[in-house]
Amino acid sequence: MADTIEFIDLKAQYRALKPAVDARIAAVLDHGRYIMGPEIAELEERLATYVDVPHCIGVASGTEALLIALMALEVGPGDEIITTPFTFASTAEVIALVGATPVFVDIDIADCNIDASLIEAAITPKTKAIMPVSLYGQCADMDAINAIAERHGLIVIEDAAQSFGAAYKGRRSCGVSTIGCTSFFPSKPLGCYGDGGAIFTTDAGLAQIMREIRVHGQAKRYQHDRIGVGGRLDTIQAAILLAKLDSFDAEVAARIAIGDRYLEMLGAMSGIRTIRVAEDRTSVWGQFTVLVEDRQRVAGALAAASIPTAIHYP
Repeated sequence: MADTIEFIDLKAQYRALKPAVDARIAAVLDHGRYIMGPEIAELEERLATYVDVPHCIGVASGTEALLIALMALEVGPGDEIITTPFTFASTAEVIALVGATPVFVDIDIADCNIDASLIEAAITPKTKAIMPVSLYGQCADMDAINAIAERHGLIVIEDAAQSFGAAYKGRRSCGVSTIGCTSFFPSKPLGCYGDGGAIFTTDAGLAQIMREIRVHGQAKRYQHDRIGVGGRLDTIQAAILLAKLDSFDAEVAARIAIGDRYLEMLGAMSGIRTIRVAEDRTSVWGQFTVLVEDRQRVAGALAAASIPTAIHYP
């Protein structure tokens, strides 16, 4: 049997980027500033420019990004956060961690993102924010969600763990709401070689609070003005991301082109439903997911051909 194809071949990706990645890592080893070294600020500036928002905060993971955002908004017991039930566990997990209650709104089966038309009915006096997930690499209906939030005085936090690099009506994911949070887990569209994440915001006050929260609530060294966490992005991961960011446009273009090819071929087959990509959006395909009538049979046939599958989400 042939070797099983990898979902994403990180070794091949590294070989293609090896000179740039190695040089960036070597620079960190030479200066020795492994925590909050100069690469952190450089990366934050470049990411903010890429997304076209004024503030980016590098953090330890995508989960930490969501947690810090909720902490900055002072979400806690008695509060409700509207979100989707169809996503990785961390979306609801961070809401529970701060003592709030996740309120689930069903998805639109066409794109598997939260159905914006159902959100308003779920709002109560306890609702503090709406947290849509840009599932599989495509933004939800963010204009509709932002309009609902504005009518009710709510904040929108985009969980963009799978969608960094995606476009929404000419804007980029992470820059389509008050707060956007992404992940740099190795298999993500822009991934490091460990854990990492970032928070994006248009609000200068929130940005400062989130910067303090990520270093144990410190406004300056040993001055702890608020409760925080150890949520920093480490310098070596930032260096790797800087090296990969140089070729990120090509990565995004390749993901879109491959996704389009899959949509064309699989969309013509009976018994398979593909994810709809709206005309005013792009998907960077964090995962390429289909719905089939007998998934065990399909998964078994693909496994026999050394093609891996997974269920997103059980």
